[in-house]
Amino acid sequence: MKTTDKKPGKKRPLTEVEAAECAALNAIYKAKKKALGISQEKIAMEGLKANSQSAASHYLTGRNALNIEAAAVFARYLQVPVSDFSERLAAEIKGISSSSDSNVRDAQQPTKSFRYPVISWVAAGAWAEAVEPYPAGFSDSYEFSEYDSKGTAFWLKVKGDSMTAPAGQSITEGTLILVDTEAEVAPGKLVVAKLPDSNEATFKKLVSDGGRLFLKPLNPSYPIEAVDENCRIVGVVVQALQKFY
Repeated sequence: MKTTDKKPGKKRPLTEVEAAECAALNAIYKAKKKALGISQEKIAMEGLKANSQSAASHYLTGRNALNIEAAAVFARYLQVPVSDFSERLAAEIKGISSSSDSNVRDAQQPTKSFRYPVISWVAAGAWAEAVEPYPAGFSDSYEFSEYDSKGTAFWLKVKGDSMTAPAGQSITEGTLILVDTEAEVAPGKLVVAKLPDSNEATFKKLVSDGGRLFLKPLNPSYPIEAVDENCRIVGVVVQALQKFY
């Protein structure tokens, strides 16, 4: 008996809603990929656990309809809720998560977080000379934070013990500090500044005394430095993060 191979079935075309979801996701991806330092290949390999960049591309271009699992992965990498590109899937995720009689649980939608580069003290000191906020090669390391910065922000790893205090507020060496370059500068806040006699940034507490501003270390063994017209405040420290690995 003669046999013939069966041709694979034709792929189902996307509905109007599914196509709109993919288009919305693609628009978010294009708008955020550079700032987040992500690519289709990274999302596919790390998030979708696929061996090809096309796995992500098929969702972004509307070749494949989005499902709950893929939507959750894209939401995590793009740092947006699923509802930003699919109200339908966001409702499904909510329904699964809130079902009291189901033992099936899908991944929770991510808490909104933001990805900031970890840079060097020299780079921080030269911040004003940067042509663009995050030029190519600016950083090869990133950390997440729930803090939504007012301006361009970055992480610095604390060097030395000038901000290590014997009591009270203390920032130890190795701590990551998040610097917001547009946060309000005021006495009492921890700041990163650029002094005229150094090519690196310095981390101190901004204080006021007799109508003048000073940079005060939390460690009393170090001297207080006056803030003059040649001292530039790079940004305000809004978060400290200690990592034990």
